Amino acid sequence: MICIDVLQAICSDNKIKWTLHALKRIRERKIPSSAVINAIIHGEAITYYHDDKPFPSYLIFNGIEDSPLHVVASTDNSTVYIITAYIPALDEWENDFKTRRKD
Repeated sequence: MICIDVLQAICSDNKIKWTLHALKRIRERKIPSSAVINAIIHGEAITYYHDDKPFPSYLIFNGIEDSPLHVVASTDNSTVYIITAYIPALDEWENDFKTRRKD
């Protein structure tokens, strides 16, 4: 398992690739790319998806202008791949935006 520190270090070195999906979603959601990068560098991994392919990924939590932000990213140990980013909704997440609501 790669720890979040590895993603943060690689991202700090600006070794980042954006998936087409991520670029489309951040445009639709009006999320600045700088906020996504900031979320990775300063955020907290709240979920680890070890079965994701081609690389395991993380759900990362951070804030954007006093609003929560979730970023899904993975790495091959040399590049960070940004998969998507979104502002979590309270109907799916607890007030801390780190805990998924139970059905």
